[in-house]
Amino acid sequence: MTLKEIIALDKKYYLNTFGDRLPVCFTRGEGMKLWDLDGKVYYDFLAGIAVNALGHSHPALVNAIVEQAKKFIHCSNYYYIESQAKLAQLIVENSCCDKVFFANSGAEANEGAIKLARLYYRKKGFPEKFEIITLEKSFHGRTLATLAATGQEKYQKNYCPLTPKFLSVPMNDIYALDRAITEYTCAVMLEPIQGESGVNPANVDYIKQVRKLCNEKGILLIFDEVQCGLGRTGKMFAYEHFGVEPDIFTLAKALGGGFPIGALCAKEPVASAFEPGDHGSTFGGNPLACSAGYAALSTIINDRLYENSAVMGDYFIGKLNGLKEKYGIIKEVRGKGLMIGVEFFQPKAVEVKLKCLESGYLIGSVGDNIIRMLPPLIITKEDIDGFIAALDGILEKL
Repeated sequence: MTLKEIIALDKKYYLNTFGDRLPVCFTRGEGMKLWDLDGKVYYDFLAGIAVNALGHSHPALVNAIVEQAKKFIHCSNYYYIESQAKLAQLIVENSCCDKVFFANSGAEANEGAIKLARLYYRKKGFPEKFEIITLEKSFHGRTLATLAATGQEKYQKNYCPLTPKFLSVPMNDIYALDRAITEYTCAVMLEPIQGESGVNPANVDYIKQVRKLCNEKGILLIFDEVQCGLGRTGKMFAYEHFGVEPDIFTLAKALGGGFPIGALCAKEPVASAFEPGDHGSTFGGNPLACSAGYAALSTIINDRLYENSAVMGDYFIGKLNGLKEKYGIIKEVRGKGLMIGVEFFQPKAVEVKLKCLESGYLIGSVGDNIIRMLPPLIITKEDIDGFIAALDGILEKL
């Protein structure tokens, strides 16, 4: 099919939730590269929104999916699943959690975290403790509960009344958080580095204070690491940057390397609040998803791709700051590892994104002023230099 035919088919049959998409359709990918219908090569600096951590068609991931699909794809969680147990073990042995539950997405993992936090206190004899405090500019998903947790009105306003009871406070303001905590609060839920609002890292001192406050008030700390986890920020988990450990954290995106899977991860004794019948999933943790997850995660660990993320991230941010000094349009370059945002003084983000597309580079935009880069963890200096050269030419002509 031609691109024009595909667009026409999409407009006729697909729900219009994405508006006018970027005018490109890809046929295959390898490493950092994607090819469109006409054979044009694009370098993927968005990685499916932090999903394709290994790049495209990584042999370890492809082989794991093919081999498992040849055996069988799905069975019920009524039965034991080898790849599910092995992936859970891999996460536990490389993180601060003690138990794992697999879902199909980040939103589902966050729903599970919300349920677990509330149930934990209910089973301790405090059913009134069900309120959860989140941060402004956060993003936790598009289900009704995770929308309520998301601290951005633009995602919430069309779906009121929202699921009770969530309250958002400003990031890096420990006094606002302290004032918001009541006898009904069961948890604080936050992204240590916010992604969807334009890559906003929390301050180290703030996160340490949040952990201390949660300990003092007897409430749980939940980290949403759906986007910032699994090597993205230069460490395996973003919480490692802050010298604290959450009681619960969630994963998705990079966990399957492109195959849908999410994970709810918890420490004991919080994890033990879930007993048989309290939670479940038909597709969550199926053999194919967990085989993909095991291949993706073990490759990130064994190839130490989190270290490449740290080194290449520093190099990338340095090059972007060079453009900041060269062009007055850039207000700020921020991020950690390969989770990078560039904010402009002027509303040029969409224009820059489209010109990058014309130049064969895929990036994201947040609102009118911010572009976002989330490239695969396999990226090289040569890849970054190519993008910087293209961006330099674009900014020169703005």
